[in-house]
Amino acid sequence: MKFGAFDHIDRSNVSTSDQYEDRLRLAEAYDASGWIHAYHMAEHHGTPLGMAPSPPVFLASLAQRTKTLRFGAMVFCLAAYHPYRFYEEICMLDQLSRGRLELGIGRGVNPTELSFLGITDMKIADAMYAESLEVLLRAFEGGVLNFKGEHYTFDNVPIVMQPYQKPRPPLWYGIGSPGTAVWAAKHGVNLMSNLPPGGVRVLSDRYRAEWANAGRDPGEFPFFGSTKFTVVADTDAEAVTLAKAAYAMYSDHTQHLARTYGIRKRREWLSDFDEARAAGLIACGNPTSVRDYLANFIDESGINYLAVRVAFGGLTFEQSRHSLDLLTEHVFPDLAELEPSAA
Repeated sequence: MKFGAFDHIDRSNVSTSDQYEDRLRLAEAYDASGWIHAYHMAEHHGTPLGMAPSPPVFLASLAQRTKTLRFGAMVFCLAAYHPYRFYEEICMLDQLSRGRLELGIGRGVNPTELSFLGITDMKIADAMYAESLEVLLRAFEGGVLNFKGEHYTFDNVPIVMQPYQKPRPPLWYGIGSPGTAVWAAKHGVNLMSNLPPGGVRVLSDRYRAEWANAGRDPGEFPFFGSTKFTVVADTDAEAVTLAKAAYAMYSDHTQHLARTYGIRKRREWLSDFDEARAAGLIACGNPTSVRDYLANFIDESGINYLAVRVAFGGLTFEQSRHSLDLLTEHVFPDLAELEPSAA
């Protein structure tokens, strides 16, 4: 079992500049802990759910504040980037960090956010994403770029920039349906899901089956992960109090665009803390409680990678750092020995 950290960088109770500094200090703590494999951040636009709308800018700073921590967006919204320029920027990030970039890719999940960037049709966004991904994979091959699509065309365009990692940084993708596993197995993609444990188990089992069907080495099976809101404190009562307030603030951020524009969300968000906790989205308590809860979640879901969310809502740097310290001292060492159970 490996561990990561996931972060929306949703609006907190401090200034934006102070929030950036707090998150960078927390990244330094992830780096020093020795337990966090990678830091994954979300990309959002026009919403307090994401106060770092340009992941390359934030990650360039993070790269200089850390030494071994791997990092990336989960995911970069490819429909919002020109693919050639995006390729050059991620090569810069990989070079600046000497090969620590984890490349999360996706279309962009929120139609309203994409509309702010001039993309008003999700079918067009799908096509732009598909073309961008194809351009990106071809660019990693080097030489010159040739591609003719509906949205992008490249005719003998030179590929000067190269990633530090060869042939490319590891790919990540957010999975929500079993069919994605076929494509992911073909390309060796790491996957992440935010579903409750039963739903994650269906997806993780399917991915292992598709990996085997593709004739790939089971010893090279990628990360299949899940994120978890995680608040650890000295007592259960203290952790619940902190987590409940932070989750309420975070949930308000998730509803901001729908509330502002009167949009009915595709998937109902569990804004009630107790319901979300019962559904398996939140781990909070003292170290023993959280360790036992996460061990059960790992067993039920079949994951081999857990990305904790210790910073969200109004949690202070000190509170998030205390959660991390308790995790690294009392929780991760026991969970690290676990292996995904059979279906």
